[in-house]
Amino acid sequence: MFGSLGKLIERQIKKAQAEGQLQGLEGEGRPLSDRSGEAQCDPAITAGHRIMAQAGVLPEEFEIKKALDAARSTYAGLTDPDERKAVMAKIADLEMRYNMARDARRAFMR
Repeated sequence: MFGSLGKLIERQIKKAQAEGQLQGLEGEGRPLSDRSGEAQCDPAITAGHRIMAQAGVLPEEFEIKKALDAARSTYAGLTDPDERKAVMAKIADLEMRYNMARDARRAFMR
């Protein structure tokens, strides 16, 4: 069965190439991005997140994760104890919000 399916897929690809349907696609000529981290995730969820990201719509947890990474970078460059304490409090708040958003998404997906 997979042999026949593979041949059908090959024919469809060759037909699309001949008709020029595979020219001018986004990312053409560039290497594929590294998605090795997605190997352990559900492919449907991963594809959904990728589609949302391309559309410019990200789940709240992704925005919080970006802010958390930025706060950690800021913290690494600080030397003043008072500033470090303030940024550490911000990091703790962002970590809590990130974990809550991630847990909410996981509960919703079950």
